[in-house]
Amino acid sequence: MDLKRLTAFLAAADELHFGRAAQNLGILPSALGRNIRLLEEELGVRLFNRTTRNVVLTRSGQLLQKEAPALLAHAERLVEDVRTSATGGERVFRVGAIDSASIGLLPELVHDVKEYMPDLELALVEDKTANLLPKLLSGALDIAFVRPPNLTKAGIAFDLLLHESTIVALPEQHELATKEQIRVEDLENVPLIVPSPRSRPHSYNLTIRLFSEAGLQPVIAQQAEEKQTIINLVGAEIGAAIIPYWYSRIKLDGVVYRPMVDEDGAPIRELPLAAAWVAGTPDEARDHLVSIAKANMDRYMQ
Repeated sequence: MDLKRLTAFLAAADELHFGRAAQNLGILPSALGRNIRLLEEELGVRLFNRTTRNVVLTRSGQLLQKEAPALLAHAERLVEDVRTSATGGERVFRVGAIDSASIGLLPELVHDVKEYMPDLELALVEDKTANLLPKLLSGALDIAFVRPPNLTKAGIAFDLLLHESTIVALPEQHELATKEQIRVEDLENVPLIVPSPRSRPHSYNLTIRLFSEAGLQPVIAQQAEEKQTIINLVGAEIGAAIIPYWYSRIKLDGVVYRPMVDEDGAPIRELPLAAAWVAGTPDEARDHLVSIAKANMDRYMQ
């Protein structure tokens, strides 16, 4: 029996609402429905009776809801037992990270982890928060460095590490490039390159909110998905971009970076970064890795 499908079933059985269950798992309702449909096909029974107004469990669904948690718990214990019994060279520790953390955090963190845990093999995955959280729940990742969502995600534990500083990427010849610091008022009427609000809501919402609080309207010249694309567009003089601090590690001719400050001259630090993992799962290697990250975070931010 596919454990991912079983997890989807339990979420739907607990909520009796596919939309809320999908939200709790951080997946689309269509993906939830597909997993449950495949589980029903695998078992050869209907698990839910669904109408336009409500969702109820069948007798088979009620039995599975009663017995499935023990099966999942046993599977989790088995995974942990296998990991605990593994020698250093057998464990592959899977780390996910958003693009900003992949640029600024992971290179130095991996260096430090290899110094303290030389036998631990690391597999690295870069993706958006919306894609990394389901990978945690499915068991495809052991830990992920993400922007924590505003709403709590069922089954996922978050440990806030820092609030990343905000900077402005500017074409080298732009008149603002001569300034040592940038305020939002300086960007009035400056064309901006912004990320998609769907894929990168933290960064997009920060830009919109900073302008709104200053009583200004941003001039959005272009949306772009990927970090390298955003920086290249700045270099092509399409506009400026309000971006996370670690993006400044991308060096490109024709692009300069300036810190963004509030009206009092204080750095704007409103982009949270958290370590995330499946709640209630003990993992010595993960705990050690998080400890290393916390102990060295100031150095990683330099």
